[in-house]
Amino acid sequence: MKTETATFAAGCFWGVEETFRKTKGVIRTMVGYTGGKMKNPTYEDVCSDETGHAEAVQIEFDPKKVSYEKLLGIFWQNHDSTQLNRQGPDVGSQYRSAIFYHNEKQRKAAIKSKEVLGKSGKYSKPVATEIVPASDFYKAEEYHQKYIEKKGLNICH
Repeated sequence: MKTETATFAAGCFWGVEETFRKTKGVIRTMVGYTGGKMKNPTYEDVCSDETGHAEAVQIEFDPKKVSYEKLLGIFWQNHDSTQLNRQGPDVGSQYRSAIFYHNEKQRKAAIKSKEVLGKSGKYSKPVATEIVPASDFYKAEEYHQKYIEKKGLNICH
């Protein structure tokens, strides 16, 4: 089976991971930090809002069972992409909305989906989501992995 990787940031990574983890065709999820300048950041480093990293979810998926476009749809539906550097009660650049693309096909699909959302009239404010190349992804501490499932929760906040 040939798999692909997708990486999204949409606020607190606990709830984002849980949403994607339950998606048919998603093989594996991992929460972590990406898009910043520090090597091997810890949760405390990222929470300082000084490393430039976003809390993100890296997804391994089977493109024969779920398309990247479908994953983009899930991404857009499950957070407020008009919020700059925040989601709900979480504030800081580590909670920004971002799509980290892994190839040109993903880049084009992300741009197209953002344009469609922007023209849809769903929001009165512009979409703030950044679309940038994937960079080093640092796995978050083990207690963050599958946090919602481990805690027996239904939602993040």
